[in-house]
Amino acid sequence: MSEEYKTVRNRATASFTEKKSEFIGNIAPVKNEEEAVAFIEEIRKQHRKASHNCYAYILRENNIGRHSDDGEPGGTAGAPMFEVLKKEGLSDVCCVVTRYFGGILLGAGGLVRAYGKGVKIAADAAGIKMVKTARRLVVKIDYSLYGKIGALLSEYDVRVQNEDFGADVKITLCIYENLAEKFKEKLIDLCFGRVLIDDLGEEEFDFGR
Repeated sequence: MSEEYKTVRNRATASFTEKKSEFIGNIAPVKNEEEAVAFIEEIRKQHRKASHNCYAYILRENNIGRHSDDGEPGGTAGAPMFEVLKKEGLSDVCCVVTRYFGGILLGAGGLVRAYGKGVKIAADAAGIKMVKTARRLVVKIDYSLYGKIGALLSEYDVRVQNEDFGADVKITLCIYENLAEKFKEKLIDLCFGRVLIDDLGEEEFDFGR
């Protein structure tokens, strides 16, 4: 599961009122079905007096996708919520839209629009991030070489996580997996071989930050 994917950046809540019914969208990044189910149960407990707690989630793990209308007419809640997640291109995400019924029926079309809107505004509030497989490296160089590598870091879209200025300069960084080997070669050449590179392996990294 090392491919590029989009998910929400944070947990978030957003709400609106439609014909006296309150709709509350809660969304969260999740890694597996256990996390998705736990999130759904958490929201249900928060809104145990609500008329409905409908949900949808999409996981990269085993390509799982599930949704529920939770008592709303079939196909008017969970399915449109699921379709919004798909349209946004999101994975490893779970959304619950809670409805407090206001006494006025919305009709099938109104419900579809309302539940879809609940997902969209929650996702917008959470923010979207692009996650790619990265390689984390720790680079140790002499102070005399520190000023030389800035352009190379920019060229390879390197994200510096930490810089430690001790006896030498120690830089912890993340770089796209597919650029890591070429970057290391260029860095060694640029520093005339006077560089130590500790490869800490692959990790998922949000390059949107």
